Amino acid sequence: MKNLQIENIVERILVQSGSSVQVVLEDFFPGDRFAGGKYSFGTHTITLYIEEIKEQCLQLFSSLDHFEDYLAVVFAHEIGHAEDRELSELIQQMDVTSHDFTRKGIALKIEENAWDYARKLIPQKLHSFMDTIIHYSLQPYHEALEVSA
Repeated sequence: MKNLQIENIVERILVQSGSSVQVVLEDFFPGDRFAGGKYSFGTHTITLYIEEIKEQCLQLFSSLDHFEDYLAVVFAHEIGHAEDRELSELIQQMDVTSHDFTRKGIALKIEENAWDYARKLIPQKLHSFMDTIIHYSLQPYHEALEVSA
């Protein structure tokens, strides 16, 4: 997929959202996590990691046939973080608690908020596709809470 197509998808969703977030496109996430995107609260910037998103799409759907839709869902999720009115308070709560279970619950809430917002940006016809992505995205958070319970 050419960068122009990726930029068009990003621009369309960004305009639709009305968000003022800055967007950066990179190839790979610089850490050891498997991240397709990252929202930086301090700089109000979303970075999308295109090769990571492709790899996630391949792992989940065994092809890149739905890459454009997958990219749109990942980006909508990151905008969900950027536009989350609770995010500042949730980050603050996470910073002050030392209770591991509480921290994991807050992390889950942050992710659920972003997915709730993302759902508004993705066409209804893609919601079952999106639900698959959400399920796999939230699974580690749910498992972490079960282990801690």
